[in-house]
Amino acid sequence: MSRGKESDGGWKKFVWDSEKKEFLGRTGSSWLKILAFYVVFYGFLAGIFIGTIQVLLLTTSSYKPTYQDRVAPPGLSHTPKTLKAEIEFTHDDPKTYEEYINAMDKFLLKYNLENQKDGLLFEDCEPKPSIPVMRGSLDQSHGGKRVCRFNREWLGNCSGLHDKTYGYSEGKPCFIVKINRIVSYLPQPPQTNDSIPPEAHEKVQPNLIPIHCAAKKEEDKDKLGQVNYFGMNNTGGFPLQYYPYYGKLLQPQYLQPLVAVQFTNLTVGSELRIECKAYGENIKYNDKDRYQGRFEVKILVKVR
Repeated sequence: MSRGKESDGGWKKFVWDSEKKEFLGRTGSSWLKILAFYVVFYGFLAGIFIGTIQVLLLTTSSYKPTYQDRVAPPGLSHTPKTLKAEIEFTHDDPKTYEEYINAMDKFLLKYNLENQKDGLLFEDCEPKPSIPVMRGSLDQSHGGKRVCRFNREWLGNCSGLHDKTYGYSEGKPCFIVKINRIVSYLPQPPQTNDSIPPEAHEKVQPNLIPIHCAAKKEEDKDKLGQVNYFGMNNTGGFPLQYYPYYGKLLQPQYLQPLVAVQFTNLTVGSELRIECKAYGENIKYNDKDRYQGRFEVKILVKVR
C-alpha cells in the first residue's frame, strides 16, 4: 500500500510540484521562455513563407498566364455530357431524355439574345467566319474587352427554339460542341486536306476550324446515317473572330462559338460509338486523353 501511495504521489508531484512551483517539471518562467521561443520561431517561418509567396505574386499577372509552353492543345467537349459519355433514350418516353434536355437548356441560356444586349460588353462581329479579333494587351490598361455575340438561332434544329426536345422526341438527338477555353490561344485552320476525312473536305475554308463526326468502328458506318451540322453561316466549324480569349477578368461574359451536331438517322436498337474531331494546324490528339481535340460518345436509341 505504501509503495502504491508513493507511486501515486510521485506522479502527482510530477504534474504539479507545490514545493518548487513546477508544472510538468518546469517553472512558470521556464514555460514562458519556451512559449516565447516557439512564437518567434514559427513567426519567422511564417514570415519567410508569406514573403516567398509575395515575391512569387510579383512575378505573375492576374490577366496573363506566365507559362503556357506546356499547356496541351484545347479539349473538345459536348453537351449533354454524362458520366460515362453514354447517351441512351427511348424517343417516345420523355423521361428517358429529360436529363439531356435540361442540360442543354441550361447551357444555352446565356446564348439567348436578351442576355447579349449590353453594348458595352457585346458587339456584332462579321456574320461569316473571319480573322481573329485582337482586342489589345492582356491587362486592364484599356479596361474590359467586348466579345462577339453568338446568335442561338444559328444552331438551327438544335437551337431548342423551335424543337424544345432538341430532336430527342424524334430519335434524332443533338449535341452542342465547343472548344474549351485557353487564354490567348489562337486556333489555326488546316492548311491542307491531308489530315481530314474526304467527306469533310468541303468544310475546309479560311478562318474556320472544321469539325467532323464519324462512327468509331468501320462496321458501324452504315448504322450512323446522316449527320447535320449547324453553326454560324450554316458552317460546321468554329469561326476565328471569337478568338483569342482574354480570360475571366477581362471577358467574364465571353461566349464560345458553338457547333450543333444532329444525328438524323441512327439505327434504332444499335449501340454506336461516335467520335467527333476538330481539325487545325495546332490541334493535336492524344490517345491518353480522349477529350484533347476530340471526344467520343456512345449513343443508343432504344425500342420500347
